[in-house]
Amino acid sequence: MLNICLILHSAQSDNLGVGALTISQIAILREAARRAGRVVRFTLIDWHNPRPPYVEWDDITITRISARDLLNPGGFWRHIRRADLVVDIGGGDSFADIYGRKRLLLMFLMKFQSHLARRPFVLAPQTMGPFRRPVSRLLARASLRRCRMVCTRDHPSSEHLREIGYRGEIIEACDVALRLPHEPPPARRADARPRVGINVSGLLMNGGYDGNNMFGLTVDYPALIRRIIRGFLDHPEAPEVILVPHVISEVHPVEDDFRASEALAAEFAGVKVAPRFATPIEAKSFIAGLDFFTGARMHSCIAAFSAGVPVVPMAYSRKFAGLFGSLGYERTVDCTRQGEEEILARILDALENRAALRSEMEPALAEGLARLTRYEEGMTRLIADLTPARRVV
Repeated sequence: MLNICLILHSAQSDNLGVGALTISQIAILREAARRAGRVVRFTLIDWHNPRPPYVEWDDITITRISARDLLNPGGFWRHIRRADLVVDIGGGDSFADIYGRKRLLLMFLMKFQSHLARRPFVLAPQTMGPFRRPVSRLLARASLRRCRMVCTRDHPSSEHLREIGYRGEIIEACDVALRLPHEPPPARRADARPRVGINVSGLLMNGGYDGNNMFGLTVDYPALIRRIIRGFLDHPEAPEVILVPHVISEVHPVEDDFRASEALAAEFAGVKVAPRFATPIEAKSFIAGLDFFTGARMHSCIAAFSAGVPVVPMAYSRKFAGLFGSLGYERTVDCTRQGEEEILARILDALENRAALRSEMEPALAEGLARLTRYEEGMTRLIADLTPARRVV
């Protein structure tokens, strides 16, 4: 039996997008192992979090660590030494220096301990970079060269790895959360009011972690959200407007979409807030029942996109255009480059032309799923060739 260690995944993150990656990744690796004729177990190394885990399967052991455990020989190192394969998804987009030095330092500590333990190491599909500081580029390049497999989820990430000097093979895949399952929505009457969903990012409502527009938006995000809500409420179709949180946190108010959504709903009569989802699958199942969606949490938009719901992603970083643009879906609006009037006009136009969005999404989704098949095939070959490591007590 092989032990696959998952790092920088999460089974209990307040960010349901990270959870969506984890659930989807496990499904892909299970299928790869089945096709390779191997039996696997998973060790999921997660951070301490009071939220109950949303994956509790017989083939998974969840081990919680703190930053201090990265320097403790009996902590992270012990678990890595017991692994036959280490798979790192970087939280989806954290392998970059735009989120601060502390986060990147923790990631490098995990990567280089895995390399030092000589365990086969896979960078699963994720956004990589930008690495703007010379030391970040140096360490990133050194880690990449020690990987058994490097996978990106968009073309700009692949290009950036070439820019910083990585010359190895790159599997350009897609976001694994395209594979996240969901419950089909209940049937609705043909003449029912359209249901429109908006994901409001608590992080952007608060100006980022530093409260000072850390993502360099060219719009007043809270004002823009209020204009979008008002635009939907005033639309001739009189849609039902629902705010859909995708990061739900009791302990980190700056991140919490739910608080931000409740405050906005109190300002607008008739606007509703979706439930506190316990799992990523619950969130996607709810979003699948909408007729139109827009939002600034990328995985809320991926949930809509992969469920066939017309969607306009509201980008605050290059990961949005990188992912959707790589698939040929060009409906993303850019809150770091465009003005409020243009963004509002494009979102309202998309609501009006939902059928056109659906027709554009179909080939784009098919392309994304085909790219994930290439990733799964690569993992199948790798798992088939693995030699179990000598177990370390």
